[in-house]
Amino acid sequence: MVDVTVRGAGIFGLSVAWACVRRGAAVRVVDPAGPAAGASGGIVGALAPHVPENWNAKKAFQLESLLSADGFWTEVEAVGGHAPGYIRSGRLQPVADDAALALARQRQDTAAELWQGRARWELIRAEDRDWAPHSPTGWLIHDTLSALVHPRQACAALVAALAVRGVEIVAEAPEAGQTLWATGVAGLETLNAGRPRLVGAGIKGQAALLQLDQGGAAQLFADGVHVIPHLDGTVAVGGTTEREYDTPNSTDAQLDVVIAKARAAVPALQDAPVIERWAGLRPRSRSRAPMLGAWPGRPGQYIANGGFKIGFGMAPKVAEVMADLLLEGRDAIPEGFRVEDNL
Repeated sequence: MVDVTVRGAGIFGLSVAWACVRRGAAVRVVDPAGPAAGASGGIVGALAPHVPENWNAKKAFQLESLLSADGFWTEVEAVGGHAPGYIRSGRLQPVADDAALALARQRQDTAAELWQGRARWELIRAEDRDWAPHSPTGWLIHDTLSALVHPRQACAALVAALAVRGVEIVAEAPEAGQTLWATGVAGLETLNAGRPRLVGAGIKGQAALLQLDQGGAAQLFADGVHVIPHLDGTVAVGGTTEREYDTPNSTDAQLDVVIAKARAAVPALQDAPVIERWAGLRPRSRSRAPMLGAWPGRPGQYIANGGFKIGFGMAPKVAEVMADLLLEGRDAIPEGFRVEDNL
């Protein structure tokens, strides 16, 4: 007997499967390409918040997810015995000029209120820091809410935890129970078919992995580039946002620019060798928020898609609200995240 069939073994599908299993449901995960075959098999893994101002449902949802990530990943690792490469080590960003400095000071106050005193957005001096981006003003924004995870390792950790609970990923299986479609770009293309406007699309991203051990340090964001010091002795840099492209999985000169920007912004990366170049499509919904809920006109079928750049950061909360819906019929999906908002 299967209570929930999850189609798609990326971060959304695996996380929802785990949340359902934790509540005692019998779950089957189906993916013909195997776990983390799409965007979830990337290398960056920046779990970073939106700026603490102009508060809305999306930012509140993301805050809850980032705050719950510690417990989520700790439990996954404890059950499955596989480390997800998760650490909440914060983030450093340079401050470009006096106007940016004034804005950062305002955000210190709003973060104190909106982040419930559970994380800080603060200004610190940049001097005498080996691991930091160059800052024209000598100041850095330091937030303690940002975390990082190694995407491939995180998916492998979920697979291992699910296996301990008797759930394996299979290539194909018949429908059984409630069905969740967490099929990324392919799922968006299915939803697009026959509709007058796009529900969503795949957006290409490119990233690189460098050999440098800065594990445990803060992630950096400078000149539009994420610099992620993974716990395994590598540093990921990314990425691009490409709506038009020739091939979805090949890297090109745009990645060379990203690497050069990262080296220029962070002197510690200057001589770090590139050990991998990655490219792939990330599913972005028309609303740019995760797309969650019942599939209109298809009883018993549900959608979790559109993670785009924030899928790993949103995954713990997405898993919670989708398990509520699938197992209890309780709809806690926030405004702007619903499937019908994109149709």
